[in-house]
Amino acid sequence: MKNAILSVGAEGAVGAVRNLLGDLLTKGLVEAILVPKELPSKDNVVQSLATTVAALDAANPLAPVLPVTTARIISDMTKVAPSQKKIGVVARSCELRALTELVKLKQVSPDNLILIGIDCLGTYTVKEYGEVSQGNPSFTEEFLKSSKEDKSDNHLREACQACEYPYPLNADITLGLFGMDYAKELLIIANTPQGEEILAGLEMAEGPGTEAREAAISKLASVKAKKRDELFGQTQKENTGLESLSATFARCIGCHNCRDMCPLCYCKECVFDSPTFEFEADKYLGWASKKGSLRMPTDTLLFHLTRLNHMVASCVGCGLCQEACPNDIPVFRIFRMVGDQVQSTFDYVPGRSLDDELPLTIFREDELQQVGYE
Repeated sequence: MKNAILSVGAEGAVGAVRNLLGDLLTKGLVEAILVPKELPSKDNVVQSLATTVAALDAANPLAPVLPVTTARIISDMTKVAPSQKKIGVVARSCELRALTELVKLKQVSPDNLILIGIDCLGTYTVKEYGEVSQGNPSFTEEFLKSSKEDKSDNHLREACQACEYPYPLNADITLGLFGMDYAKELLIIANTPQGEEILAGLEMAEGPGTEAREAAISKLASVKAKKRDELFGQTQKENTGLESLSATFARCIGCHNCRDMCPLCYCKECVFDSPTFEFEADKYLGWASKKGSLRMPTDTLLFHLTRLNHMVASCVGCGLCQEACPNDIPVFRIFRMVGDQVQSTFDYVPGRSLDDELPLTIFREDELQQVGYE
């Protein structure tokens, strides 16, 4: 592993990262970069595929907002065929972990992708980010400063507050914030041979070791794990039993926004959009007559339980499902809690490594020995 230092000047950390990405293009180390860019209104960012340095003028991968997961975008771009040109992909930890899972599920072709991971200080909901950032072009720098000063920010998304993996996994290059005075410099870490080639091509000053970074990550992970456990305890208390679970999902209107935002829901045709759930009016009237009334739309709880069953082993806890819900159903809380239990059973961390086999695609004779009757 090789490290380098990215100096931060008057342009701030955001400007320094923009310059770094520009160097990647100028020196031909990549031919395009997928990166979040600020909207002209400055109240959100949108993932953009830049092929020129000029197109990076509004790039801001440090903006604390996650409107859509990069994993889904890369899946759309490479699922049919791998890229023939090198693409730099700037992404947060949860996005990279989801990307790793999609590679295993054969929904992403990783060829010619240079993964550039960013230490994640957390994100706001799209709505809150719009409210706090609009009219303030320096908001990201102010957010970085407050994060460095360890100022508590309970406005971060619940998923971010409880995320034990705020640092990138499986990135070729890591843009390191943890353990650094990022008003002055960032730590650039090469994690793979491809990453080392990139650093060599950039001809950057050699950086320090990662001891301070590792200590900062350990401290932060402990805080996040505590928040996660508190969240799980509350969720378990509120959703024990079918009656409680049904009450939690009673506000579901069947919009399927949670599915559409989830990076791990990839079926070309969801069974809930298929003829399987298309019925004549007489069917509905028959069911209603048996019960006296029939909740419409039907099968909303079944939808969530089916989706949970399909993707729970690979859930990375990005929380975009909950943010997409128009009725504030705590989808993330339930999926994250159940996901943790399933993943712990198989000693599986989604997105940890491409070498980790998906639990539900393999069978081992010695697994689940505690299940069943004696």
